[in-house]
Amino acid sequence: MQKLNTTAVYVLSILGILCCCFWGIGFVLSIIAFVIATSELKKYAANPEEYSNGKAMKNARTLAIVAMVISGIVAAWTAYNAIMYSEAERLEQTIEWMEQFGAPQEAIDAMEAELDNLEE
Repeated sequence: MQKLNTTAVYVLSILGILCCCFWGIGFVLSIIAFVIATSELKKYAANPEEYSNGKAMKNARTLAIVAMVISGIVAAWTAYNAIMYSEAERLEQTIEWMEQFGAPQEAIDAMEAELDNLEE
C-alpha cells in the first residue's frame, strides 16, 4: 500500500497558522496546503484500496482549511486597518494598548518619538 503525502500538507498548514500575522504569507501557505491535499484526495478517491492514510489526508485538509480561515481573517483585518486608519492613528492606538498592557516605558517612549516624527 502507498501513502499519501500528508507531511507536506501538515507542515504548510501549521506554518500558515504561525505566519498568519505576516501580511498574507500564512494565507498563501494554507492555500498551497489545501491544493496539495485536494489533489492527493482525488488520487485517494480514484483508488482508495491503494492508499493507507486517506483519513490522515482528510484531517490534513481540514487543518489547511482552518489555517486558511484564520489567515484570511487576519489578512482582512490588516487590510481594513491599513485602509481605514492613518499611520498616526494606528500608532496612537498601539501606544494606548502598550500602556494598557504594561509594556516597558522605553518601548512606549520609542513609539511616541516615532509618532512625533511622523506628525512633523
